[in-house]
Amino acid sequence: MASDHSPNELYGASAALIRPDTAGAAPYWNPYVSGVLLGLVLLAAYVLMGRGLGASGAFSSVTALAVEKAAPAHAAGNEFYQGYLQNGIGGNPLKSWLVFEVIGVFLGGFLSAALAGRLTGNVAKGPRISVRTRLLFALAGGTMMGIGAKFARGCTSGQGLSGGAVLNVGSWAFMLMVFALAYALAYSFRRLWT
Repeated sequence: MASDHSPNELYGASAALIRPDTAGAAPYWNPYVSGVLLGLVLLAAYVLMGRGLGASGAFSSVTALAVEKAAPAHAAGNEFYQGYLQNGIGGNPLKSWLVFEVIGVFLGGFLSAALAGRLTGNVAKGPRISVRTRLLFALAGGTMMGIGAKFARGCTSGQGLSGGAVLNVGSWAFMLMVFALAYALAYSFRRLWT
């Protein structure tokens, strides 16, 4: 399954600058093989679970439970929170398919990095940016993506993969805008990585 290409060939010359400490790590998988495997995982989710993939709903489930514990009257009167509070097995939002999926994604990513020899305590960054600034950019980007996922009624997994797989027009528009904005901003941020 591993690619015969080095990270530099697949991801550009800046890959060596990002993670010089992983020189002996297993090579990255071929992105086309990875894409096909992700498609098979999505198909298996539809066949076995009766629904597609998604991540933002898991965070909404946890948030709904936290609001219910902190302000039960507010959660009971809020249609948004009630949708998530009643979604899990036995009315427990933490027993939702998406919560287990996200836990599996975190554990799988950790295990994959450990097996490939890429599990380090360093922050991936370019030479022109400090660790603090890199982490602030990551936090800002993640926050914007989370807010965008709520406005779009789904994240890149739920809207892009699952919605796109069933030919949802809104999902295709969402993914086109994600890529358009990424390409538009890439030039501005590229100098921080090279």
